[in-house]
Amino acid sequence: MDFLMSGLAACGACLFTNPLEVVKTRMQLQGELQAPGTYQRHYRNVFHAFITIGRVDGLAALQKGLAPALLYQFLMNGIRLGTYGLAEAGGYLHTAEGTLSPPRSAAAGALAGVMGAYLGSPIYMGMFQALSEIGQKHGLVGLWRGALGGLPRVIIGSSTQLCTFSSTKDLITQWEILPPQSWKVALAAAMVSGIAVVLAMTPFDVVSTRLYNQPTDSQGKGLMYRGMLDALRQTARTEGIFGMYKGIGASYFRLGPHTILSLFFWDQLRTLYHTYTK
Repeated sequence: MDFLMSGLAACGACLFTNPLEVVKTRMQLQGELQAPGTYQRHYRNVFHAFITIGRVDGLAALQKGLAPALLYQFLMNGIRLGTYGLAEAGGYLHTAEGTLSPPRSAAAGALAGVMGAYLGSPIYMGMFQALSEIGQKHGLVGLWRGALGGLPRVIIGSSTQLCTFSSTKDLITQWEILPPQSWKVALAAAMVSGIAVVLAMTPFDVVSTRLYNQPTDSQGKGLMYRGMLDALRQTARTEGIFGMYKGIGASYFRLGPHTILSLFFWDQLRTLYHTYTK
């Protein structure tokens, strides 16, 4: 049930945030490896991107990739949040005195993130027909192309997100800022977590997007980047430090609400389940 509730919570958030993912990806790919000011900017900001995509490609384009996104969220976050939830329920995140241990929480979040992201990587590459084509062209290993490059992003993001969420909930409860059993505790903690995770993940998000979208040779080897560190180096050298945070507005509008909704839904589903199964 922990894994099922985690997957359902992530899917519920995805329904609202998938258009933001479409906008974020397009903004991160524009001007790739081109010096600032030397290329045409199709999207000036998040809102302009929404308007442009809706006008040129149609409103349905804003929900492009929804089916694989739902499947990916159910699998990846089902495993990630489910694993973290089991660790939390088992008492592994707390000290002998019963207080939350941020290092343990961060480590559990990182490990859970790695498990979920690696197993969900083939779904991130595309849906059934695309999976078949990738498998035929590049073999089974091709389904995990770019997966290792995405793991540092997931480690940082998942540990930051879950540790911040648990720590903030714990502090709000200790300081009695809100009633302990109120849904507002989870919502406030999720909002803090949303800000922290965007700041931590955006550079890795940019690199991960580019690794997955780069062209490949007949052997499935990337033609633009040799790996995550090479992509970070090239982006920083060519586009500057701001290139590492390209699309951060779109990243926040996507990751912020997704973090808030997924963690809030996850917390409330677990609360309801444990309330009615006692």
